[in-house]
Amino acid sequence: MANEMTTLPPDSVQCPVCFKDFKSDTINGHLDVCLLNTANIVTDSSSSTATDDSRPPVKKPRICAEAASRSPGVNKPAVSSCSSASPPSTAVFSMFQANKSKVPIQSERNGLFSGKQTAVNKGIKRSLLNDTEAEPAAVTEPIKNQPAVKATHDLSSRTLLTINKPLAETLRPNTLEEYFGQSKVVGQQTLLRSLLDSQEIPSLILWGPPGCGKTTLAHIIASTSKKKGTARFVSLSATSTSTNEVREVIKQAQNELRLCKRKTILFIDEIHRFNKSQQDTFLPHVECGTVTLIGATTENPSFQVNAALLSRCRVLVLEKLSVEAMVSILDRAVDALGIRVLERDQEKPKHQDQTDGHRPNIYIEQKALDTIAYLCDGDARAGLNGLQLAVQAQVSLARPIGQDGSSQEILVKEEHIKEGLQRSHILYDKAGEEHYNCISALHKSMRGSHENASLYWLGRMLEGGEDPLYVARRLVRFASEDVGMADPSALPQAVSAFQACHFIGMPECEVILAQCVVYLARAPKSVDIYQAYGNVKACLRNHKGPLPPVPLHLRNAPTKLMKQLGYAKGYQYNPAFSGPVEQDYLPNELQGINFFTWTPSDP
Repeated sequence: MANEMTTLPPDSVQCPVCFKDFKSDTINGHLDVCLLNTANIVTDSSSSTATDDSRPPVKKPRICAEAASRSPGVNKPAVSSCSSASPPSTAVFSMFQANKSKVPIQSERNGLFSGKQTAVNKGIKRSLLNDTEAEPAAVTEPIKNQPAVKATHDLSSRTLLTINKPLAETLRPNTLEEYFGQSKVVGQQTLLRSLLDSQEIPSLILWGPPGCGKTTLAHIIASTSKKKGTARFVSLSATSTSTNEVREVIKQAQNELRLCKRKTILFIDEIHRFNKSQQDTFLPHVECGTVTLIGATTENPSFQVNAALLSRCRVLVLEKLSVEAMVSILDRAVDALGIRVLERDQEKPKHQDQTDGHRPNIYIEQKALDTIAYLCDGDARAGLNGLQLAVQAQVSLARPIGQDGSSQEILVKEEHIKEGLQRSHILYDKAGEEHYNCISALHKSMRGSHENASLYWLGRMLEGGEDPLYVARRLVRFASEDVGMADPSALPQAVSAFQACHFIGMPECEVILAQCVVYLARAPKSVDIYQAYGNVKACLRNHKGPLPPVPLHLRNAPTKLMKQLGYAKGYQYNPAFSGPVEQDYLPNELQGINFFTWTPSDP
């Protein structure tokens, strides 16, 4: 054949199917006829040589297969006629679907056609596009009908030992019915719930403490949108995403909206990590509706999100989860994991036993769950991961026991939970809003002479990791601002406390700060000096025209020239007199003013 190809006339083309020579202007018409005849031959040979293992099986059209399954009594001629009535390209194309029909490569090489037929596949690939889209659907349909993997809702206790993700991520809810603790925001009669049900999702800023459900709510919105096909969902994290990546996502969203008429929901976790210029990237696209922005932040959006972007979004404040909400979340977790609660499940049905010789029976005390709910401080992520850690530890310890095939019983107690969590999870951010909230609460509690509240807020700050010197500096300020001249010794007390904290540090200095806080809370209060100096500042800022000069008799005269100019002339040295000295100390424009009683509104 190689010799024939070398001696072909220059204007001849060899047919890749029948290997005959044709002129270049007639080869296209011949290929159409040749392919049609070849398809008929393959269809007939597939029914007559069904037992021939050397040839790859020819796929029958999906319509015929469905008709045959609905009518078991259909005879072979009917199937043959149905195959012949199908488009001729289907049989030809089926020869190149070896990976779909699980035909070995060696068997395909020994089939009806040689390897040269791949050229036919290239020539008719465009005309068989519809068949290529239909075939994978027919192959993958049985997979879809298989039982779905219930890793997030039907976990076994042993899965905890080999799971690759934290329990909080594995059990993340997919519906609002499984979303606990934020009924004020997404309750049945709320505005946002009605918008979510109607798929009219506005741009949102989700603001709340860690573990309150910000990311989960965004994923629920994404899951609902994917099911209804109303929007695509893109999730990014501001901690690892560059501006170029954001622009690329926005470009894809523009193409999606223009070509498919489908919006894009863009979720930005920790959006406060973006600086001003990065946040400005979203402005025009959120304004025109190209993307629906959902940002999650633990910081106050008023300070961390641009005002222009904030005006285009609706801010949803998610509260810290209550103990009742944490109990519901933990109950859902133990049910999904197959863990039995002792006080709640006194009677143990036999069909719920896990005694298969390899899987242990895991029980947990109700007090242990209550301890998690109280110690996690409203953080569902910390609570679920703490539960996972405690169960993992007990299962690992009990693993060597019962290797003879007997079932094991594992009990997770309250002390195991406390050991895993170590101490209460205190929400405090030294650089965030909680920092300013707590110091403000401490200041106001001391001003109100409430010593117990003052100690509590001091403890919240110190146990949360606050710098003790920062607290001491605020106490020094408080001693002059709120105590003032009512107890002049308060300022030395505060300064001494600052010096002591500087000398010994934490944790020894905590009692020193507590002593100073209680002293200032019990001390009498006076804000006269604070208000008087505030009036002075207001007087200087509101003064119109040039400031009045210093009176000559109050000026210093260290040189002869200055004395000749009248500096210090007429000044009366007070220690030289036994009684009060009548002398002006203010400029002429301010004679008689009393800053302790004067207010900026006075003329």
